[in-house]
Amino acid sequence: MSALDTALHGLRALIADGALRPGDRLPSEGELCERLGVSRGSLREAIRMLAALGVLETRHGSGSYVGELRAADLIGSLSLTVGLLPMAGVLELTELRRVLEPHAAALAAARIDSDTVAVLDGILAEIEASDDVEEHSRLDHIFHMTISEVAGNDALRSLIEVLRSRSRAYRIPDADDAAELKRNSDAGHRAILRGLAAADPVAASTAASSHVAATEYWVRLYTEDAAAAD
Repeated sequence: MSALDTALHGLRALIADGALRPGDRLPSEGELCERLGVSRGSLREAIRMLAALGVLETRHGSGSYVGELRAADLIGSLSLTVGLLPMAGVLELTELRRVLEPHAAALAAARIDSDTVAVLDGILAEIEASDDVEEHSRLDHIFHMTISEVAGNDALRSLIEVLRSRSRAYRIPDADDAAELKRNSDAGHRAILRGLAAADPVAASTAASSHVAATEYWVRLYTEDAAAAD
């Protein structure tokens, strides 16, 4: 185990074991180095890494503190690395979305109100009327994240947002295929909304599963084509 790994493991253990709780200030560098058996350089690098992940918060002139350790925030930090995934990774993310987004839709169907249904209907009207790819992507994201928000589980919402963040960058290069994808996507959105409006978790979940499956089909097709071309 490297010195950096030792420092990381030691800090994580102090937090996981409850020796350091959310909001606590970390002991001095000297004390931590002696306690963990690492150099100041390794300790500082470990603190920087945990700060980037939202585990620690460094305050200028005051020191480092344990963050709030909210599940949603820690999951959200995964976007730093998920955004680097190649197309094969996007396919794996889409497969995960097939599990999570139907669950979120089912939860939302049991909790949604008429005002939110109206908001979602307005978003879909804008999506259906637009041929702008970037605008479509933006509105599509708002539609799905609104559903995730209504589902009422912050960790689930954060994870779906992370998974969708990389998928949003994917574009279908063929114009005819892109047009077919949009038609299917528009229809899929409407099916999800019907399930939500009817407060029917099964219908909403089934529609969401079919919707993501359609996206997965195109991602898989172009991933396989790209692999064959190589």
